[in-house]
Amino acid sequence: MSYTDNIVALATPSGTGAIAVIRVSGPDAITLVDRLFKSIKNKKLVEQKSHTIHLGNIVDGDKILDEALVSIFKGPHSYTGENVVEVSCHGSPFIQQQIIQLLLRNGCRSASAGEFTLRAFLNGKMDLSQAEAVADLIASDSEAAHDIAMQQMRGGFSNEIQELRQELLNFASLIELELDFSQEDVEFADRTQFNELLTRISTVLKKLIDSFALGNVIKNGIPVAIVGQPNVGKSTLLNVLLNEERAIVSEIAGTTRDTVEDHISIKGINFRFIDTAGIRETVDVVEKIGIERTFDKIEKARLIIYLFDGMNFDMSELEQIQNRYPNKQLLPICNKMDLLSPQQVEKIKEEIPNVLLLSAKFKEGISELEDKLLSLVDSGALSGDTTIITNSRHYDALLKALEEIQKVKEGLDMELSSDLMAIDIRQALYHLGEITGSVTTDDLLGNIFSNFCIGK
Repeated sequence: MSYTDNIVALATPSGTGAIAVIRVSGPDAITLVDRLFKSIKNKKLVEQKSHTIHLGNIVDGDKILDEALVSIFKGPHSYTGENVVEVSCHGSPFIQQQIIQLLLRNGCRSASAGEFTLRAFLNGKMDLSQAEAVADLIASDSEAAHDIAMQQMRGGFSNEIQELRQELLNFASLIELELDFSQEDVEFADRTQFNELLTRISTVLKKLIDSFALGNVIKNGIPVAIVGQPNVGKSTLLNVLLNEERAIVSEIAGTTRDTVEDHISIKGINFRFIDTAGIRETVDVVEKIGIERTFDKIEKARLIIYLFDGMNFDMSELEQIQNRYPNKQLLPICNKMDLLSPQQVEKIKEEIPNVLLLSAKFKEGISELEDKLLSLVDSGALSGDTTIITNSRHYDALLKALEEIQKVKEGLDMELSSDLMAIDIRQALYHLGEITGSVTTDDLLGNIFSNFCIGK
């Protein structure tokens, strides 16, 4: 595929709206649109300054397709680094397609997924990790996800990696230089300073790798399974947390026969709550299937809320859940506290020290539950400028880079020859370069940008 021709795509969501934006990029973008645009003041787009907006009609011969605003951005001062034109037309799907087809007949081709951002990367407007942050920013659905994507798009993560890579590259050059003078047995790279650099790089890489656990949670949300016996208030609790009647509530045991899922953002962190069928012995075929799905959802959940009725609770079932899922975070919650006497409350607290008490029906104790959920997420890093990794590709590259750095450090401690250490240093540089795009392949770029929307 050529990246020097003119491309066009709808930059706003498809469908009917007040306006739609059609984006054109390429060396002839301004000239091409100029032939199809009649300014109300008889301006020629090719004669106008960059970053200006002009009112007129998009025409196909003598036929006016729409009145539109046309914005021009001259390369290299544009998103893609090329000449870019954005046509803001009325949001009729018919009008959108008429204009796009007109542009396709006059020298454009349809842009592939993410091609505008790919061109921005190829033209040096952003590095690869910043380009990926664009996709994360578009997909962000919480404050935390938005903040992290913005920080990475501005180059916070890229700068950190580039600085480490440059320092390692400087020492690598000296190590490589030693190979040219191997017969003289000289050392150009100070081994003490090199060891200090490797220790510092290892520390930074480990910190970034550890941040992925939080980053993954922020990006994808925390799956929380609400489990317990029938009629303990699981659906009521879900409805209260979501502040809507999402799940059916009734006094009939076994009302929920399949899982009901929805998500809520609590102080910037997304939680995906799953209301499950009540766990009990049953002969009802449909309810049995629902209970089987309950255990399937528990397997996939990161956190289990075990909800029980304070008037009738059985410690043995809680212990069974704990024994069956020893590696899951388990939060026991006593519902219907409004019906309990002080003596009953004390007894429950004695038997289950980490229990939370609430009344889903009267919305009591919900804020305490939200605070508890947040405490289970190490979100302290969000309050500062700490770099947080959310991308699994970056995580994999960091792991491989750290492995190579540790090999270099071991070789340094064992006083291995420069040529052996140089191999591992090159590999570490390669994996760090993969993150920012200093090292790329067509397969890598194709895989990354295929996940973008067409007009970005």
